[in-house]
Amino acid sequence: MRMLLFIVFVAVMVTLHHDFWLWTDKRLVFGFLPAGLAYHLGYSVLAACAMFALVKLAWPKDLDEDEPDAPSNGGERA
Repeated sequence: MRMLLFIVFVAVMVTLHHDFWLWTDKRLVFGFLPAGLAYHLGYSVLAACAMFALVKLAWPKDLDEDEPDAPSNGGERA
């Protein structure tokens, strides 16, 4: 269930990335920042938080285990 939630969240993030509704918006945020750029600033922060959450909560645990060292062949390169 948790993985399905992450998949839906990523799909929503991909959909929100295509902000066609702000292409012709001439408003300025804080008096100097175009609305589309302000949207992408917020989106970038949300995407960074999403990636942090995905790595912390959805990353497979077995990938973090160290592999044993390969047996040496007497110090020679093959």
